[in-house]
Amino acid sequence: MAAPPSSPTDDEPGPGGPGSSRSGAMMMCAAAGLLLVASLISGHNSANDASGRSTAPRPAAAAPRPVASPSHDAAPDSSEDRPVGKHLRRSEPVRLRIPKIWVDAPFTDLYIGPTGQLEPPPAANTNLVGWHAKGASPGETGTAVIAGHVDTKTSAAVFANLGELEKGDLFYVDRADGSTATFQVYDAQTYEKSDFPSDRVYDDTPRAEARLITCAGDYDRSVHDYTDNLVVFARLV
Repeated sequence: MAAPPSSPTDDEPGPGGPGSSRSGAMMMCAAAGLLLVASLISGHNSANDASGRSTAPRPAAAAPRPVASPSHDAAPDSSEDRPVGKHLRRSEPVRLRIPKIWVDAPFTDLYIGPTGQLEPPPAANTNLVGWHAKGASPGETGTAVIAGHVDTKTSAAVFANLGELEKGDLFYVDRADGSTATFQVYDAQTYEKSDFPSDRVYDDTPRAEARLITCAGDYDRSVHDYTDNLVVFARLV
């Protein structure tokens, strides 16, 4: 990512980093994503590190389990399994639009790789988001997980202003079947990576929900990583 003008090294956070403000630090961390054994939510993948840094594996939240596409024609096993509220059939997302923070970005599929990490979106494209393609699609019953970079080595990226979203804000996912899934934010929380609530963030719900995930907090130079994760919670409306 871009280094501060006063200290142009790869080991420093980008412009607006911890040296200036907490919100700036949030803007300039690496790609967000899911993790099993390494710090993937902040985008540090040893095989393809968007920030150009090497980082040691560290304890991390469990990645969400892959889910099969549900059959809406089949009878659910119990009342707890029945969809609640509005939901759509499975369809791949093609574009994410968040008017409040000027996001209009295409999707790419993300998969859990051989290292046990969900690989982040390609770092070369700053206007790109990824979704966990083995999980629920946005609008489908369950929890759809959407990740994106907030910066690269040269500039801010798609989720640079994610921290501005508040309860009641809307965002939209255009889908391959021609439909648009409209989501309303109901919560946004910042969690320490050492105490990340995997169950709350990743577990499927009987509603059609989505999570927008990136990193936040202070930049820890000893591990070349940010301390926290920002998670925006939303449901289909």
